[in-house]
Amino acid sequence: MKSMCITIIGLGLIGGSLGLALKKRCGQDVVVTGVDYDLVTLQQAIERGAVDYSTNDVGKGVEEADVIFLCTPVLQMLPIIEEFLPYVKKGCIITDVGSTKGFLAEKILDIIPEGIDYVSGHPMTGIEQSGIMAADQGLFKDKWYIVIPEASTCSKAVQTISQVITWTGARITTMGLNDHDQCAAIISHVPHVAAAALVNLLGQYPNLEESFKLVGGGFRDTTRIASSNADMWADICLTNARPITDSLLKMKELLNEMIEAMEKSDRPAIHHFFKRAKARRDALITKTDSQIIF
Repeated sequence: MKSMCITIIGLGLIGGSLGLALKKRCGQDVVVTGVDYDLVTLQQAIERGAVDYSTNDVGKGVEEADVIFLCTPVLQMLPIIEEFLPYVKKGCIITDVGSTKGFLAEKILDIIPEGIDYVSGHPMTGIEQSGIMAADQGLFKDKWYIVIPEASTCSKAVQTISQVITWTGARITTMGLNDHDQCAAIISHVPHVAAAALVNLLGQYPNLEESFKLVGGGFRDTTRIASSNADMWADICLTNARPITDSLLKMKELLNEMIEAMEKSDRPAIHHFFKRAKARRDALITKTDSQIIF
């Protein structure tokens, strides 16, 4: 049986972890080519066994590909696709791991030529570290990987990508385009903005920074994701702006309620704020106890 040729463009945390997982599961049944513009990253990807071949020439890197995974920040994806499209063979499937789907789907579907398929996807996994040295072959295991059939070109291509994704140990689920972007805004994008805001808030009190050694688990856990890649999150905020800003405005209303309650020394209102949050989170944990919370 002919090996499947998979090209991963962008060998950071997600791309590197994808390569490691595929090579561990499939061995030589999958030939992985890594494309990145950083020569050190390319060498490290080879040394770690995340790819079989590596190159900084995107055209050369996609020539034999049956499947291409785009694992770069969102706003880099369209220029890269336009660069490599002349070199892609007929029947190839292009997919991306971008955290925002509406923006990408509209643009990508507009430029994909006949004979090339596109599948919209998003792995609900990650850590605050970035780069190939942070890659982990178990990053996808038992995590949800969302596929958006509505934003994909054909069901057969969706099935192929879904099969490849299962080789990483991920769990497949599907969503509608708008539902995905709204859901991602609330459970992923807004928390990252909030975590960054908390750290930046500390910067407003420079005299307290010397006391950071006293910080307990609450602050560290809440702000952990503020250490994530700034390029990636700038692109996410620009390409999913409306759902994120709508959610932030609703959060602002909730914070204003809390501010008003404290200014009025309204203990029942303050108590209700925390009690309501505890009840809702506990119910969500119970409801999803047998599932993966992303």
